[in-house]
Amino acid sequence: MRFVTFDKLGKAAPGVLTADGAEIADLSTHFASLLDVVDGGAAAVARVQAAMASAPKVAAATAKILAPIPAPRRNIICVGKNYHEHAKEFHSSGFDASAGKDAIPDFPIIFSKASTTVIGPNDPVPASADPTNSVDYEVELAVVIGKTCKNVPKAQAYDQVFGYMIVNDVTSRQLQARHKQWFLGKNLDGFCPMGPWLVTADEVGDVTKLRVTAEINGEKRQDAVVKDLIFDIPTLIETITSVMTLLPGDIIATGTPAGVGIGFNPPRFLGKGDRMRLEITGLGVLENAVA
Repeated sequence: MRFVTFDKLGKAAPGVLTADGAEIADLSTHFASLLDVVDGGAAAVARVQAAMASAPKVAAATAKILAPIPAPRRNIICVGKNYHEHAKEFHSSGFDASAGKDAIPDFPIIFSKASTTVIGPNDPVPASADPTNSVDYEVELAVVIGKTCKNVPKAQAYDQVFGYMIVNDVTSRQLQARHKQWFLGKNLDGFCPMGPWLVTADEVGDVTKLRVTAEINGEKRQDAVVKDLIFDIPTLIETITSVMTLLPGDIIATGTPAGVGIGFNPPRFLGKGDRMRLEITGLGVLENAVA
């Protein structure tokens, strides 16, 4: 199923796309948010399926689509340097302030983005908030956790996944380098576009086959498949849950492929009016302009 959150009379409402994608079934009389659906797991999805036929419908083409999870309960968990070619380009860019200076990390590099970074499809990214004028883009596959879980072995990792969506890990590169860590450069308000859909894991199938791409002003910059991850999704879930409990609705952004702005010489940072078009197979298209 392809879940969305849309604007209904000024409030965020949960919905699900019809099979043809033309309409959104309004679930707001059954659930307060998509987090409620995720919390309810398989039983909640069954309720959605039962409600779809009679639920009010909204034309998808005219609806204002918001981020699927516009207000995450906790910080988004992010993974740095997790595609081989991107790890190499970042290592040689002069902006890599991560601990250790090996191009390919020995263990996953984990940081987070605050919930206040989240914006939806077509919302403007406020690059003017970056005093260093070094805003960069990063298309990423995001995993949404569906169960409370701790100490999950890799063999059981996919059992914990509710679904997948696209995120754009927008970054101020100079802030990232200046402070010798990644948190401030990643956490400017509005620096995490998300959406357009949250797609359930059963509909995605083999997630390693998904293609991840980003275009800037119509020019393709990033293009990879999920199987190219250095640390795959089971490894990430095993690693994270070895030290903390994951909760339903937690989001893990799995890393970005090569082709980001700092990979060019000189770097090609984003400017006002630039348009980003991010796509992952089966997960829709996430577009945002730079303001």
